[in-house]
Amino acid sequence: MIKTDALIIGAGPTGLFTAHQLKLIGLDCEIVDNLDKIGGQCIELYPDKPIYDIPAVPECTGEELTNNLINQLKPFDIKFHLNERVDEVKRDDDNWFVKTNSGKTFLTPNVIIAGGVGSFEPRKFPPKECEKFENKSLFYSVKDKKKFEGKTISIFGGGDSALDWAVELSKTSKVNLVHRRDEFRGAQATVDKIKELKNAGKIQLFTKYQLVDVKGSSQLENIDIKHDDGEIKNLKTDYVLGFFGLIMQLGPIADWGLNIDKKTIKVDTEKFETNQKGIYAVGDICTYPGKLKLILSGFHEGALAARACFKLARPNEKYRFEFTTTSSKLLKRLGKKE
Repeated sequence: MIKTDALIIGAGPTGLFTAHQLKLIGLDCEIVDNLDKIGGQCIELYPDKPIYDIPAVPECTGEELTNNLINQLKPFDIKFHLNERVDEVKRDDDNWFVKTNSGKTFLTPNVIIAGGVGSFEPRKFPPKECEKFENKSLFYSVKDKKKFEGKTISIFGGGDSALDWAVELSKTSKVNLVHRRDEFRGAQATVDKIKELKNAGKIQLFTKYQLVDVKGSSQLENIDIKHDDGEIKNLKTDYVLGFFGLIMQLGPIADWGLNIDKKTIKVDTEKFETNQKGIYAVGDICTYPGKLKLILSGFHEGALAARACFKLARPNEKYRFEFTTTSSKLLKRLGKKE
């Protein structure tokens, strides 16, 4: 069993900055995330898309923001438990007993839920045959675009993700863009770019078509798409990408006795504590009057929750607020010289 001052559920931007704040005030913490990498939605959904509303950062991608937050944590020794989903949280005297899906257990006075939108998984293609190609030659997100260089890619979807990746991958690959409607839901500038690439012969566009069959042995070789009028086309393809949005679910969090409001967790605005003492919720997963789903709001929430954790983790000590610009103690923790 792992004992720690605070356990953070979620390794997205809010979870990472909350860890920074905990370590800065002298508390230990560990981070659990059900994804296989650090960064949460920023890395899983929009690693290459620019973000424009981070204070003092005019523009950065999800990947750049994540890397900067990881660099900010370098002075501290923080243990990450990736590919781990927290399934059980129950009271154990003055602590919380936490158990993951792999059987890993934690004992802590503080649990900070920074789980973004909770558990999320992509909406998938209907044909059952698609399952055997998943994570081999059929994907619902792009983790490494170099994998597709010089290949034929069939992209399905009509929103921003499908259009953005069609534009990006057309630079180094042959791209088929397939959508079940005539109209696209993405930004108009991107839609215009798609039409420009189609006219230039760099993208093949198929509208009013849907995937009906996938063929191949261990790897995809070709697919069948069906038009609304019943016509079926066969496309040779090396990879298939599907972008149909996500199914958002709280998952096991819904069973922890917390006050839930429309798949978000109600908190106070003093400590961002839930109705359960010692359990906090920060970032997109929490709600309160006036809540804004901005990354900067999550940073604020995490900073206050971290300081609330001090009282439960160090009941015999008094927390004293200090500035990093003037506190020799904080500078020492950061590995800086006065």
